[in-house]
Amino acid sequence: MKRLPLILTVLAVVLLSASLAYWGLQLFKPQQRAIAAPPPPPPMGINLDAAKGLFGGQVAVAVVSNYQLKGVVAARGEDSAAIISVDNKPAVALAVGKEVMPGVLVKEVHEKHVILSEGGVIKRVDLPSDAGVSSGPANAPPTPLAPLPSAPPPIVQPAPPPVQTSGQPPAQPQQNAQTAPQRPNPNDRQ
Repeated sequence: MKRLPLILTVLAVVLLSASLAYWGLQLFKPQQRAIAAPPPPPPMGINLDAAKGLFGGQVAVAVVSNYQLKGVVAARGEDSAAIISVDNKPAVALAVGKEVMPGVLVKEVHEKHVILSEGGVIKRVDLPSDAGVSSGPANAPPTPLAPLPSAPPPIVQPAPPPVQTSGQPPAQPQQNAQTAPQRPNPNDRQ
């Protein structure tokens, strides 16, 4: 029993210290600043083109400019392929479901166009028009080509004189009767 007053004294000191710490923090606590609410996001515009498909309207298909459709192999089912050139690079043949670029898939291949999916956005790429191409029979005789414009005659330059190592005088070059007279080169300036 001699220890009971000692335990009660220690317990009273701990409670007094905790109470003093709490009230000291409450007394010297800095004033809380007012917090402003973040501004609301700007209102989103309503895209009526997106809602057209819900009520039977025609959905506008985005036109693609950096893809050129060079040709198609339209077959039944998944065997179809499209020949596509991206940004004027060499054309590549791609089957349905393959990636043209990362994130761009070939969805459908038709006779005159291809449907691409770029990040979920459906885009249509049409074949170029056949305005200048004639569709004649395959075994028709070829049409004669127009003659090429005549090129100017080649410039003939005489060979340099041979180098003499002995003490003999150099030989004079002889003019050949068949050699055309030399014309001045317009690129050479004196």
